[in-house]
Amino acid sequence: MKVEGWTRRGFLGSAARWTAAGIVAPQIVPARALGIGGTPPSERVNVGVISCGGRAMAESRCYTLTDKCHVVAVCDPWESKRLRAKQTFERHYAARQRSGAYNGCAAYADFRDVLARADVDAVYIATPDHWHVPITIAAARAGKDMHTEKPLGVSIHEDLAAREAVRRHGRVFQYGAERRSTTAARHAIELVLNGRVGKVQKIYVVSPASVKGPVDDPVLPVPADLDYDLWLGPAPWAPFSAARAISGGNGNGIFHIYDYAIGFIAGWAAHPLDQVQWWADNAGMGMPVTYEGTGRLPDDGLFNCVIQWDVECRYKNGLVMRFMDNQTAQQQDIPGIRDSNAATFIGTEGWICVNYSEVQMNPPSLRNAVIAPNEIHLDRSNLGGGEYVEPHHLSWLDCVRTRKDPVGNIESAVRSDIISHLSDICVRVGRKITWDPVKETIVGDETAARMMHRAVRAGWAV
Repeated sequence: MKVEGWTRRGFLGSAARWTAAGIVAPQIVPARALGIGGTPPSERVNVGVISCGGRAMAESRCYTLTDKCHVVAVCDPWESKRLRAKQTFERHYAARQRSGAYNGCAAYADFRDVLARADVDAVYIATPDHWHVPITIAAARAGKDMHTEKPLGVSIHEDLAAREAVRRHGRVFQYGAERRSTTAARHAIELVLNGRVGKVQKIYVVSPASVKGPVDDPVLPVPADLDYDLWLGPAPWAPFSAARAISGGNGNGIFHIYDYAIGFIAGWAAHPLDQVQWWADNAGMGMPVTYEGTGRLPDDGLFNCVIQWDVECRYKNGLVMRFMDNQTAQQQDIPGIRDSNAATFIGTEGWICVNYSEVQMNPPSLRNAVIAPNEIHLDRSNLGGGEYVEPHHLSWLDCVRTRKDPVGNIESAVRSDIISHLSDICVRVGRKITWDPVKETIVGDETAARMMHRAVRAGWAV
């Protein structure tokens, strides 16, 4: 399908063509017919899943755990992926009908066809990083709520544009940093906020390092089932190759090629930085205002994101957050680090480390500490039981219905993602940079300030 202009008129035009051609969206049958708990359609959130790769399908299974949600559309420029996703959801719903048949999940190549549907209430956006913000903004303009995967944008400008669109259009936004929906992590941040480790003296954030790409990456014919121009979207045109666009093997370039991402300094670091920002937002700390450090870029190969980094991010009160990759962290003596993705708060009376998989504390008695009713409590998002993924998605669906701000709101997502971008920029320019949190811009360095923006292909500007 030929891609239309990047405008709301394009969405409405799609809907008009369907009507003129006598084509309508798949009929949403009553919940009683689906056998999903008798929830009437008016009380159910209809979701479109945008991108059908491995992570998208692993996470979107959560929408089949409740009768208050129904996946009515899937979307991916890879035909094979979207058809497989369609089959997955239809098989699930068919199993819950007396007839044993169901064909009400539509499959699209173009996300704008999903957004043009009046019956779609919300979308889960799990695309490559360079599509996160453009689709978030398009969804907001189309009146859809969204759960957007981390990291947020591929530039600071994109992050700020996403926040403006979400708030302007009154949308419910959930950020895909699901550690906020774990009981242990929430309790750990509450302990820090309520002074159980004393005054915070230093923070360490560790993330997996990025990787070098293949030196030899031959150009290949575009697969017949891929709309490659749509896959590229706002990114610069580049020839199709395995490492660039196919996951696995020499692939995963979508995480490590600067046209599509800024590497694990954002992709994996989004998790521990989000935990720190959760604390900072509730402690009145804002975000760091100066960034200074070193890093390493690949000297050859297709991938060109920062591989290793060690950046001191300093808050306005002088507190330092040391942000580094896991290979650099191995040379340090950081309390509590058990895996390659963690945030450690060092206080005058102890420390707490929120790892990806667990929480470490010292003194050990902190594990039995109770947060009193009159102390600081963070929002909970543990609907449906479980940890991480399920409550994060299910609580978002609940917020879509109640219009309450989810635990991973847009403001906090923007701040934590900007920390990644500022750290990346300071490594690339090789000097200290200063962030003005009021004007939301880099000050005193025109070169660094220009790096807040990305050039995009004609027609895709946000």
